[in-house]
Amino acid sequence: MTTLLDGLVGKALRRETPSRDEALAVLTGAEETLDIVAAAGRVRRHFFGRRVKLNTIINMKSGLCPEDCSYCSQRLGSSAEILKYSWISPEEAARTADRAVRAGAKRICLVASGRGPGARDITRIEDTIAAVKEGSREVEICVCLGLLSDGQAERLAAAGAHAYSHNLNTSEARYADICSTHTFTDRTDTLRRAGAAGLSPCSGAILGMGESDEDIVDLAFALRELDPDSVPVNFLIPFEGTPLADNWELTPERCLRILALFRFFFPDVEVRLAGGREIHLRGLQPLALHLANSMFLGDYLTSEGQPGADDRRMLADAGFVIEGVDEQTLPDARHDLVAIRRRGAGSDMPANT
Repeated sequence: MTTLLDGLVGKALRRETPSRDEALAVLTGAEETLDIVAAAGRVRRHFFGRRVKLNTIINMKSGLCPEDCSYCSQRLGSSAEILKYSWISPEEAARTADRAVRAGAKRICLVASGRGPGARDITRIEDTIAAVKEGSREVEICVCLGLLSDGQAERLAAAGAHAYSHNLNTSEARYADICSTHTFTDRTDTLRRAGAAGLSPCSGAILGMGESDEDIVDLAFALRELDPDSVPVNFLIPFEGTPLADNWELTPERCLRILALFRFFFPDVEVRLAGGREIHLRGLQPLALHLANSMFLGDYLTSEGQPGADDRRMLADAGFVIEGVDEQTLPDARHDLVAIRRRGAGSDMPANT
């Protein structure tokens, strides 16, 4: 292993941040991709062993979004032929969640399109959390509803949400290139609101939107500053009918280097294989599991994923095991930062209000 990779592994095991030069070298340096994967894989095994956490998305409300995010098939002006519907019922969401849990999912992600939730939307999610918890009390629930306003994160936490997801997506310097209806700062503010309310912060990236190596590194540093507990790494799904429909710039090797970079930046954090893994990593998906310790199971917001049975077979064939609901995901050194709710909705104790 090279001096660069030895140094990166040592820093990661000490939970230290890579330098900018080191980070850029991971993306485009002389080191062989397999050597980079092997080095980052040492870090992954140190903190997470062979466990893979499974997550699933429930799209509570699809399409018709007023925001103009260039990557999104639900955006304002999109002509992508996706499903469009208003809020599904808590009962339908609970049935979908139950199937996912029985398939091995440990976290359910409740997602709805839109700029941000209104009061009635928060009530719908509160009711949905209660319905899901009735059938699967131990499952983690992550909520993704866009920009939060005063008091909304506190309501979600009191209802039993474990985490709030809001990706930064790209670097601050080029955020206006992919969206004009809200800002990078709007996104960081929402994540800070969620964290202040006791919700586990979940934030990551979408790669393949024309960003430079410097943009990727800038984004990694910005995410590191927010200190998320989980970092989803999405690879752009270029939907026809969106501005980025022709962006097919990613290769499997590029995706592996990006995942390795995020593992070095987030050694003891849940790094999640997310949207686009099937179409961009293709046959190298099993190799990516040596970098990520978490992945989405089943379908995404508006596109279909690999069949769950194929995912579970892939995990087993590669020598990985599915993380159980009674196993902690983050190592002990990070669990003192996460307050797991044991009272309020879904328990016999009153909420902390």
